[in-house]
Amino acid sequence: MIKLHFRHYPSTTALQCFECTARHLSFTRAGKELHMTQSAVSKQVAQLEDLLSIPLFNRTSSGLFLTPAGQAYYNDAKNILQQLELSTLNLMAHGVEADTLQIISHSTFCAQWLIPALKGFRQAHPLVHLDIIEQASALLDINIDMGFVYGDGVWSGMESIKLFDESSIAVCAPSYLDKINDLETLSRAHLLQIRTRPRAWYDYFAKQNHTTDSALVGVRFDTFNACIKAAKLGCGVSLVPIRFVTDQLQKGELIQAHPYQMPGRGAYYMVYHSHLGNSKKVQVMIKWIRDYLMKLDGSTSL
Repeated sequence: MIKLHFRHYPSTTALQCFECTARHLSFTRAGKELHMTQSAVSKQVAQLEDLLSIPLFNRTSSGLFLTPAGQAYYNDAKNILQQLELSTLNLMAHGVEADTLQIISHSTFCAQWLIPALKGFRQAHPLVHLDIIEQASALLDINIDMGFVYGDGVWSGMESIKLFDESSIAVCAPSYLDKINDLETLSRAHLLQIRTRPRAWYDYFAKQNHTTDSALVGVRFDTFNACIKAAKLGCGVSLVPIRFVTDQLQKGELIQAHPYQMPGRGAYYMVYHSHLGNSKKVQVMIKWIRDYLMKLDGSTSL
């Protein structure tokens, strides 16, 4: 077993030299970026390889190439340096009294619901700095404090607070509505699809006892944001959570194509690591979201 001592940890200079060299696949270009000589960069990388006892580059007559181990180490080194830079900038910008609250969220939820909900938060809580990551898959990351996610309310090591159930409606541009009179004409429209809910349109029609062969056919997008944008441009009909299009409906940018509202399989939750239950910054956010929901629709379920 390898016993690690402090001397086994590379310096930030060595990591910077390696990351920059790996990105450019050139000691010379890395030296120019880092304002170091080519030989100095090469020496730092060689010392790093000696420390690891693993070659990170294949040095050939035709150029410099990462080894498989070098590629894996590059990905980690890049993330470590980015996190170190972010932490340093946060400390410089907000001082020792500020506390950073790291939040993850689905991208559409963040854009359509969370950002409006957080309006005024900075003014009310200037010592709580928000760092929002639109990547719900990072929920269990130890550095994440809270999350706003969709699911069944159960996540290992997390406490969850239900925000609201999902209810989806079919929406389209006002100009597109002329083509839709009933479920039959809706089923023949261009049905915009979402990759994470491949059965959404099928369920929408099935729950209304309507059969169609076109429920799974249509342009497929990664996010509800893209579906909403496509619908606004008249590209077809999107089936999206009503909470995500409230503003567009009020402005007349989108119109409900059919009156049916389909209940979702899950709900949206505010979650946080169990050990952070008494954290002041977490409690501040919980109260803020609760107050926002009370103002929004008088909800008392939280």
